[in-house]
Amino acid sequence: MNLLTLVLCIMGAYYLGSIPFGLLIARKARGIDIREHGSKNIGATNVFRVVGKKWGTAVFILDAMKGYFACMLPTLVGIHEVPAFVTLALGIVAILGHAFPVWLGFKGGKGVATSLGVFLAVAWLPTLITFGIWILSLAISHIISVSSLIAAFVFPFMIAWHCWGTPGFHWLLPISVILAIFIFFTHRANIRRLLQGTEKRLF
Repeated sequence: MNLLTLVLCIMGAYYLGSIPFGLLIARKARGIDIREHGSKNIGATNVFRVVGKKWGTAVFILDAMKGYFACMLPTLVGIHEVPAFVTLALGIVAILGHAFPVWLGFKGGKGVATSLGVFLAVAWLPTLITFGIWILSLAISHIISVSSLIAAFVFPFMIAWHCWGTPGFHWLLPISVILAIFIFFTHRANIRRLLQGTEKRLF
């Protein structure tokens, strides 16, 4: 992969990540600016609560897809030998694009769904197991922030368990730890509400 192609892929990954599906779908479905309702976040959870279940689910899927396809950009343009660190870098750029979209004054979502899509592209089995833990945690707690924080905490252990000794492991593990820290950082307001006992249940 030459430098120009890499730069274009990085720009494309940021652009994909920064598409505010939550904002666009809420505006199309209800004619509202989701940033003025509920938690004022553009992510799937707020859309789920304010606009409706099917729309929140659609946002979750689309946010995950943009992370997945950001990682697949080199393959989509015909490059098949892509180093693991490049795939991960494109995924990270997409997550950053989701969390800090230039179009919205760098105020975006929390990155959970986009992170799911990214790691489905690079380590699908530990990611699916972690997603299963996310679903189980949500079914028990009914609080999406709790399930997201648990999944973020567990994910590096799943990577260590499943990917130990595989090509790219020395990139995957530290990135998964950084991702977990990032998810906790973007959920800092949720953590405060959890400690105060005021965090809302999803259902």
